[in-house]
Amino acid sequence: MRASRFLAGIVALTTALALSACGESSDEAAAPAASSATESFPVTITHAFGTTTIAKKPERVATVNWANHEVPLALGVVPVGYAKANFGDTDGDGLLPWDAAKLKELGAKTPVLFDETDGIDFEGVANTKPDVILAAYSGLTQQDYDTLSKIAPVVAYPKTAWSTSWRDSIKIESKALGLAGEGDKLIATIEKQMKDEAARYPKLAGKSVMFLTHIDPTDLSKVSFYTTHDTRAQFFTDLGMKHPASIEKASAATSEFSLTQSAEQVQNLSDVDIIVTYGDEKGTTLATLQKDPLLSKIPAIARGSFVALPGSTPVATAANPTPLAVSFVLKDYVDLLGKAADKL
Repeated sequence: MRASRFLAGIVALTTALALSACGESSDEAAAPAASSATESFPVTITHAFGTTTIAKKPERVATVNWANHEVPLALGVVPVGYAKANFGDTDGDGLLPWDAAKLKELGAKTPVLFDETDGIDFEGVANTKPDVILAAYSGLTQQDYDTLSKIAPVVAYPKTAWSTSWRDSIKIESKALGLAGEGDKLIATIEKQMKDEAARYPKLAGKSVMFLTHIDPTDLSKVSFYTTHDTRAQFFTDLGMKHPASIEKASAATSEFSLTQSAEQVQNLSDVDIIVTYGDEKGTTLATLQKDPLLSKIPAIARGSFVALPGSTPVATAANPTPLAVSFVLKDYVDLLGKAADKL
């Protein structure tokens, strides 16, 4: 992994970067937009690895792991570098469609894209000379955090890896940027969009929904699902729906974002009104489950109150809600949920 490769030399690299001038580079177009309201600095943020103090308003912002770049982008700040999209990038340019649209809106060039195929690209992050590294929604390990902290102050997740809600991501990272007021306005805007879209389908209100993880049609002996700790499941409550009691009970006993149970325990899922999962491009996922002798007994599957999000399409990618993605696919996602509710 890259952590071991660069850990020994990162201190020397960081010292050299601190002594060097910040000249033009491939991220020359990446610059923060002016803000009408900023917080005073220094700012201190508490997270899972301790506390991080940011001495002054960051000018060069880098992010690692999934979607953290969306907060600064949504607030008009173009990062100097962020992780290359490894899911949902249909044209191979490393950008998700909502990122590309926002960069175009801001008149900005594509920043440096870090390849995280084999883990965080510490060298790539260091080369962008960031003032702060945002990772409020991430899977950072202690070693990752320690290594990145030798480059710049790091804003990690508050408690548990990969469990930070889109609201908390905005609150935490906007504070780090000195844009907490703008962050609150962004949250309010997204919440209104969600409320307005959900209102188009009154039947969705109060319905219980669960999200199955990727289904393996060659092995239906077990069922895996996202717990209430996962942002995909939390999205349902944003839209006025609820978690099934069975999923809440299972989630209360763990801090994991997903769990697996035997298909022989499908009776536990009789309280689920709607099921969402990732499906195949041909739309055969529901038919496959309805043919299975055990899974076909789940009421939501039997009646077809089921949403199969195809492949790595935008709506499938954004089922894990992030600040820019929500607005981009919200109407389509709610339409799919509404059609499933019509079968109740």
